[in-house]
Amino acid sequence: MSGALPAQLEELVADFTAVPQEDKLELLLDFSRSLPALPDRLGEHPEELEQVVECQSPLFLTVEWEEGAVPGPGAPVRLFFSAPAEAPTTRGFASILHEGLDGLPAQEVLDVPDDLPERFGLTQLVSPLRMRGMSAMLARIKRRVRELQDD
Repeated sequence: MSGALPAQLEELVADFTAVPQEDKLELLLDFSRSLPALPDRLGEHPEELEQVVECQSPLFLTVEWEEGAVPGPGAPVRLFFSAPAEAPTTRGFASILHEGLDGLPAQEVLDVPDDLPERFGLTQLVSPLRMRGMSAMLARIKRRVRELQDD
């Protein structure tokens, strides 16, 4: 698999690949429990979040510049996700993307290879439909970063 990953994503991939196959879902479940809650300002304005309809469970996200950042390729981006507690796979994927991408410069987010979801070794454990959901989350994040750069 080609394409270098930012250090924090590389570490997450290494964590998943180091775990025996039978423990990968438990690790994903652990991530689902660590997804940060939406800040109040977004919780009160759900219309500012975009639904990722490819996800089997309702997942919403938004991407913003870090407060005070000068917009551009080096500006850090902030990611926010909303997913129900009863959707642990979707929440786990969102949490992985949050932990791996939140705070990175815009260009680093855009440079993340599209095959990232496959690198976690979950394709044998999670349905193709759910894997497409994670790919769709990544695609939405990248699209939104491009839109922010064009604004």
